[in-house]
Amino acid sequence: MTTTLIQLAYLIAAVLFILGLRNLSSPKTASLGNVMSAVGMLIAIVATLLYQEVVDYGMVIAGILVGSVIGLVAARRVAMTDMPQMVALLNGFGGAASTLVAGAEVIGRISTDQPPTGVVPIAVVLSVLIGGITLTGSLVAFAKLQELMTGSPIQYPGQQFINAAIALGTLALCVLLVMSPLDVGLLAAVAGAALLLGVLLVIPIGGADMPVVIALLNSYSGLAACATGFVLDNSALVISGSLVGASGLILTKIMCDAMNRSLGNVLFGAFGAQTEQAVVGGEDQGTATAYTPLDAAVIFSNAQSVVVVPGYGMAVAQAQHAVRELTDSLAESGIEVNFAIHPVAGRMPGHMNVLLAEADVPYDRLIEMDEINPQFPETDVVLVLGANDVVNPAAREDESSPIYGMPVLEVDKATHVFVIKRSMNPGFAGIQNPLFFKDNTMMIFGDAKKVVIELNDAIKNY
Repeated sequence: MTTTLIQLAYLIAAVLFILGLRNLSSPKTASLGNVMSAVGMLIAIVATLLYQEVVDYGMVIAGILVGSVIGLVAARRVAMTDMPQMVALLNGFGGAASTLVAGAEVIGRISTDQPPTGVVPIAVVLSVLIGGITLTGSLVAFAKLQELMTGSPIQYPGQQFINAAIALGTLALCVLLVMSPLDVGLLAAVAGAALLLGVLLVIPIGGADMPVVIALLNSYSGLAACATGFVLDNSALVISGSLVGASGLILTKIMCDAMNRSLGNVLFGAFGAQTEQAVVGGEDQGTATAYTPLDAAVIFSNAQSVVVVPGYGMAVAQAQHAVRELTDSLAESGIEVNFAIHPVAGRMPGHMNVLLAEADVPYDRLIEMDEINPQFPETDVVLVLGANDVVNPAAREDESSPIYGMPVLEVDKATHVFVIKRSMNPGFAGIQNPLFFKDNTMMIFGDAKKVVIELNDAIKNY
């Protein structure tokens, strides 16, 4: 009877996971989705603890308290601009947990001399392998995003050959560990090789591809958790890990499609490294014209329609609240205002949506790229906030451009385009943007938050 109740609890948890994931697909229901998923996880944890014959509840409570304090402090102190780094760390912690749990299971079986059977040895290997890669890969992604190391691809002679050799060696160790699942030496060797692979696989990936990397590492953490579920014979962990793994892979595919690139090109193309020389030695594209917020206020005040394109510059300046105040002022004047959202704007999937939601921007104002692009020719004014690569017309016009073929927001087709940037430095892709030199583009240099506040004041006083 107890086993039946436990499995029923796992079933309820699984349903909540699925419903929670479904609600996370929309900004309007994302908060509810988070709550449902959290409740499902709580049910699964309680059921798992009740199912065990021997539980050190003192240790469990201590872990819950420590983890809750860390989570609460992080949730309150980590700025929204640093959320990509936070997600990278959480992915890494998930991989670490899977690796440690699988290792502990093997060590526990050694003490009782009970070798794992069936699919468990394979599950142990997958937990350690995927978990180790996720841990160090996520730490490298965190370091790149936090600018603790260069965001450009790191390359060296024979890199692909070396990586392939290490991967083959790791595969051989995995086969040996499946055959001898209680060999601690082999277990440590697989873990060490996985940790090394995680570093080597992520260092050649540039900052422009971090949204894809974060989504992929999130998928890895789920797959590692799923494998650990087979190790522990825990159906709730198998289900939740499968959902995370599958959703992460789907999101990775969406990100790749948004850049018109294959996953292989993202992982092995070292995108960004080859473009630096092109920036330095590229041809002079003209002169960008600088304007002031007061100049812009005249055009904004006479517009009928305005589209705002948020980018990482808005995130860095934490300008989302000032942007909402500006758009509210424009709307009060009878001007139609919308936001154009590119799938890979910022440093993680949905980065701009999260920032704008924090500022209470109405969800119906957020319009995806495919829907907003046909509207740009009829748009009076576009305001670009720190976005660079996602509005680069070279993706349509220049076949020699590294981003040629990438779907972008076609802001250059609007009547007027204002671009707020700190400088003329290129974006994550490392290439210059010809949009800045077009006749209908006006540059406003400065901190995005400060410029938007000045622009709003100028419009009110116009």
